[in-house]
Amino acid sequence: MKFNNRVAFTSCLVLTMFFFSAKAQTKVVLFEGILTAGYVDHGAFINCTGPCIKFSKKPYTVLLGMLPSLRIKEDKVAAGATKNSALTPNLGFGLTAAFRHLAVQVPLYYNAKTATKNGEWNPGFGLGYKF
Repeated sequence: MKFNNRVAFTSCLVLTMFFFSAKAQTKVVLFEGILTAGYVDHGAFINCTGPCIKFSKKPYTVLLGMLPSLRIKEDKVAAGATKNSALTPNLGFGLTAAFRHLAVQVPLYYNAKTATKNGEWNPGFGLGYKF
């Protein structure tokens, strides 16, 4: 992950913590009921929030945790070479903020090392709905 992405992610996290007062409720949850779709690394994802730490102060909610996902990305390989499936399960990590039923998400997904590329973290952006 590039330095600018780290600074942006850390800044968002610090600002989130700053705006929540002592009256905000913090707890660990296994599933929150947020479904999100978005873009990451030249592909798309559909995910829900998994185990996370939840900060809430009505009507705002911020979650920091795991994001079980279905990634949609087509491999670009040489002609005749084998491709991975376009739909793959994946586990991401990230920050989700919700205001009433609108959710905004900044996920991070790791692409493993291959023969031609080093492994790296890829940030994304998503919009979703809180049930």
